[in-house]
Amino acid sequence: MAEPTYGVVPLEQARSMSGLALLRGWSEGRFPAPPIGQTLGFALVEVEEGRVVFLGTPEARHYNPLGTVHGGFAATLLDSAMGCAVHSTLKPGIGYTSVELKVNFVRPMTDKTGPVRCEGKIVHVGARIGTAEGRILDAQGKLLAHGSTTCLIFPI
Repeated sequence: MAEPTYGVVPLEQARSMSGLALLRGWSEGRFPAPPIGQTLGFALVEVEEGRVVFLGTPEARHYNPLGTVHGGFAATLLDSAMGCAVHSTLKPGIGYTSVELKVNFVRPMTDKTGPVRCEGKIVHVGARIGTAEGRILDAQGKLLAHGSTTCLIFPI
């Protein structure tokens, strides 16, 4: 698989596509991936309406002062997966932003954890509010963290 390119899809182009089409374009490499994926080392690998999956690998560069992966790594993966799950349901010209994020850290991650899978699924999407939940699992299927989000939906 080729190394992804990173950048931002121009707003006019993004505005003309459904959330599902935009996310599929990112996951298939037709559009640049958001730079946060490069910064933290994760990528969108599965997309369907109402559900997305990101893969990432915790590394020593993600450590906090106590020698484990900073909680922000899990929080960012969950925020991305849950928000994109909501995004996958939106029509062209409609955007969203996270207004609330809840994260539960279940097990610590280190550079020995290996690849992790973060799945986001919608709970409900209405005209103004979308909610979703997410889970981060290690390669053995152990739960590392889980969360929920509320997103504001609006015209862009």
